[in-house]
Amino acid sequence: MAPVVTSVSPTQGTPAGGTPVTISGSGFTGAVAVRFGSNLATNVVVVSDTQITAKTPSGSGTVKVTVTGPSGTSTDNVFFTYTTVTAPTITSLVPPSGPTSGGNSVIINGTNLTGATQVLFGCNPATITSNTGTQITVTAPAGPPSAVNVTVTTPGGISNPLPYVYVTAPTISGVSPQFGPSSGGNTVTLTGSNLSLAGAVHFGPNLATALTVVSDSQLTVTAPPGTGTVVVTVTTPGGTSTVGLGNPYYTYLGAPVITTLVPNHGLASGGDSITIDGSNLTYTDSVTFGGVPASFTVVSDTVVVATTPAHAAGTVNVQLHTPAGNSNTLPFTYDPS
Repeated sequence: MAPVVTSVSPTQGTPAGGTPVTISGSGFTGAVAVRFGSNLATNVVVVSDTQITAKTPSGSGTVKVTVTGPSGTSTDNVFFTYTTVTAPTITSLVPPSGPTSGGNSVIINGTNLTGATQVLFGCNPATITSNTGTQITVTAPAGPPSAVNVTVTTPGGISNPLPYVYVTAPTISGVSPQFGPSSGGNTVTLTGSNLSLAGAVHFGPNLATALTVVSDSQLTVTAPPGTGTVVVTVTTPGGTSTVGLGNPYYTYLGAPVITTLVPNHGLASGGDSITIDGSNLTYTDSVTFGGVPASFTVVSDTVVVATTPAHAAGTVNVQLHTPAGNSNTLPFTYDPS
């Protein structure tokens, strides 16, 4: 049985020929010739029994497309029109950068984009998902971490190039401080790599604010409110950081509260052991008696034992501090020595 031709794409091209086309149908196995009118196509590749790719010969007007195989030549009325087609022009890529893994959607804006047959990112073809005269949407292919030229091929020729930058995904190796108040609002420094194009930082599901890029390896942000221990992530055009090497964790702490001092008085010469009861005391980093720092030991989240510093006789305020802020104060009386 002779081959059957059902369609050709695109359906038009330049009189000079050289337009890449795809011919669909059946019975193509063993095809020996493809003709546009009476002229032989070039670069003919029999992809399968139902598909052939080729480049058009030169020609004019509207001509029938035929495929010749061992059993004869197709007789279907499938036509190709030679016409003067303006070469495509591309004006912008949205976004102009993306991950090295590809897979992201890129919108290409321009003119004379109808019938695009190929979009190349460097030498790698993208997958075309939609196409109009002024806009093409593609799925970007994978590429090396560098800038490549994007071009569009239509029946009118090949467009001008525009640069597209493949970006390596960011990493987070450190978060400082790693603790803060559940209300947020404190400044946190993130260290890592590939951070210069950071567009967002999340603490768990919550978006940080006041993002400042210090360098490719450092950012500062203002922590959002939150609870518990969360993973800190950075998002750039190269993707979102994942949990790997380093310590991308941040813990929200409740504000420290102190409820009792036992005993609540001591010698002015200092040296007394005072048990401080309360809550959220695990990360205590200072204890003061009337503003004077005391040595201390954290026993548990509810108990801190401090040694009183020397102080003039009288009553002073005792206060603890953690990364979540200052505690309330309780009175302590220094007795004359």
